[in-house]
Amino acid sequence: MRRSIPYETREELLELVCLGMPLVRAAVAMGVSRDSAERWWRESGVVELDPQMGARGGVGGTVPLSCPGTGQQRRMLTSEDRAVIAAGVKAKWSYARIGTAIGRDKSVICREVARNRGPDGSYVGAVAHRQAHERRKREKGFRLVENPHLCRRIEEWMDQGWSPKLIALVLAADHPRGSMGRVSHETIYQALYVQTRGKLRADLHKQLSLKRSARKHRDGEHRGGKPGGSAYVNAFKISDRPAEVEDRAVPGHWEGDLILGTACGSAVGTLVERSTRFTILLHLPGRHDADSVAEAMVREMSRLPDHLRRSITWDRGSELAAYERIQLELGTPVYFCDPHSPWQRGTNENTNRLLRFWLEKGTDLSVHTAEDLQRIADTLNKRPRPTLDLQTPAQRLNQLLTQTA
Repeated sequence: MRRSIPYETREELLELVCLGMPLVRAAVAMGVSRDSAERWWRESGVVELDPQMGARGGVGGTVPLSCPGTGQQRRMLTSEDRAVIAAGVKAKWSYARIGTAIGRDKSVICREVARNRGPDGSYVGAVAHRQAHERRKREKGFRLVENPHLCRRIEEWMDQGWSPKLIALVLAADHPRGSMGRVSHETIYQALYVQTRGKLRADLHKQLSLKRSARKHRDGEHRGGKPGGSAYVNAFKISDRPAEVEDRAVPGHWEGDLILGTACGSAVGTLVERSTRFTILLHLPGRHDADSVAEAMVREMSRLPDHLRRSITWDRGSELAAYERIQLELGTPVYFCDPHSPWQRGTNENTNRLLRFWLEKGTDLSVHTAEDLQRIADTLNKRPRPTLDLQTPAQRLNQLLTQTA
């Protein structure tokens, strides 16, 4: 009659082998035959094994399963965690109860058991820990090396001024998790900045907004105030704006500024609506003084319905000294940021950074015609935005216009 061997014996033998004891010695120590020990190991489905040695990969058959003091991230399961999981699975605990016992979410336990369960359906803590260790050692291929078609798509989007973050979000929305058709923005940056990490064009980093070929620490940039502060003694301050402007719930509130060319000799005016991120560019041929900016702004914003021009927020620059004319002709209040505080127009600052893809620093912006600026604005307004759940500013603005039609 075949002797029934307790489950604990099988589990302890597998744990001894994972800790580095040769399989033959572990079988002797546990009082079982070599054939049984080898069958148990094969059924666990972990790593290849030399019967005279411990689990492959150790020095002298001994592999430390935990590395105190190495700064491992807390979210990695330890051998102790897996021992608790194994005990919980054997006791038929729910994944939620096991997760509570080790301070992890039940989804972590579910994935762990599914990933490291043996072919026979059992989960042994020591075996699972060894299997996870072997999996981490295997070098993973770099996805962009393996997918030239995806590289071409990324290059096409970056040539249109898309950021790696936006590309990653669009790919994630179009492809299921785990698909070869999606990559993270960090993968794209590695392909741009680290040699031999991908198959993107060598010059593609020039399409980034900052044109950098290598990463740099962000030290923070300071932008000084503009002259002409005394012209705004009686103007509305940003603190006077209604509360509805802050939460973006009500459309029709705009932020604006100038993008300057070489030696401040040319400029393009920018206006962006806070809730939709819809952008309007002001063509300023020749001059960008107060009268020219006021004329261009009145001309462009007069095309909007009244409910979509509730307010304008601008920096304290001399180019908007004719703000009273703008307020009178548009029927729209103009608010001004505090001195040296361009961050108070954060939506406009971010939009100007995107526009620098076409309106580069250190160039003569007067070469851009009104038609050129309209084409640039249309391109940006048709680009999906993460802040809009990957809708485009044009779609959002069109929805507002349709609702009131």
